[in-house]
Amino acid sequence: MRRIACLIGLLLASGATAAPPADPLGSPNWEGLAKTFFGDDPVRFDDRVRVVFPAIAEDQHEFPVEVDARTIPGVKRVLIFADLNPIPLAVDFAPGRSQPFIATRIKLDQRTPVRGAVQLADGSWLVSGGWIDAAGGGCSAPPVSRVKGDWAQHLGEVRGRAWAETGGARVRLAFRHPMDTGFVANIPTYNLETVTLRGQDGADYGTVSLEASVGEDPALTLITPAKAGDALTMAGRDTNGIEYGAKLTVAAQARFAAN
Repeated sequence: MRRIACLIGLLLASGATAAPPADPLGSPNWEGLAKTFFGDDPVRFDDRVRVVFPAIAEDQHEFPVEVDARTIPGVKRVLIFADLNPIPLAVDFAPGRSQPFIATRIKLDQRTPVRGAVQLADGSWLVSGGWIDAAGGGCSAPPVSRVKGDWAQHLGEVRGRAWAETGGARVRLAFRHPMDTGFVANIPTYNLETVTLRGQDGADYGTVSLEASVGEDPALTLITPAKAGDALTMAGRDTNGIEYGAKLTVAAQARFAAN
C-alpha cells in the first residue's frame, strides 16, 4: 500500500493527468480533440446531451445540427464539433440566461463523428454524438456566393424572427456571410466570429462563437427566457472587424412551422 501511495504521489507531482474516456464511436481523433477542447477537466459520455442531425448528409456544405441539453442543470457552455473536419470546432455557445440549446448548419469534409459537448458548473464535460456519412468537400469548395460573385453586395445582411412558446421565446437569426475556410485557393479564412443576444433589460441571452466550419450564410436558433412583446438586441462581429446588429420583438406565436 505504501508503494502504491508513493507511485500515485509521483504521478501527481509530475503533472500526470487522466486520459479521456474510451470513445464509443471509435474516432481516431477523439483523444487529441478531447485534450484540446476539455484540457484536464473530467469528461464522460452522456445521452442526455441530445445531438440531433439527419441520417443522410444531403448537402455537405450545410448540414443541420442541433444540440439540446435542456434536461441537464447547470450548463454553462455548449460545443458543436466534427472530429474529422480540418476545422473540427464549429460553435462554442455560452448560453447566459438562455436555455442550453442551439441549432445551426455546419460543413462536412468527409465521413465523421458529429458531437455536442456541454460544460457544467463544476467544470466537467458531458459528450454525445454519432457518425454521419458525407460525400466530402464541404470545407474545400468555394461558397455559392463566391461563385456567383454577389457576396460583397449582401455581406452584413441579417434576418431574424422571435416568437413566444411554452417557457420562453425561440429566436432565429440568419446572416449573409461566405464563411470562408481558407482551404480554397486565393481565398483566405474569413468568418462570422461572435454573435451576442441581449434581452429587453440588457440581460445576457447568450454569446455564440463561430468558426469557419459553420455553413455559408450561417443560421442560429436559440431559446431565450423572453416573453411576447419583449425587445431583443443582437450584436455580431466577423474576423475582418465588420459589425452586425439587429433588433427583434418577440411575437405572440410563430407564423411559420418551427423545427
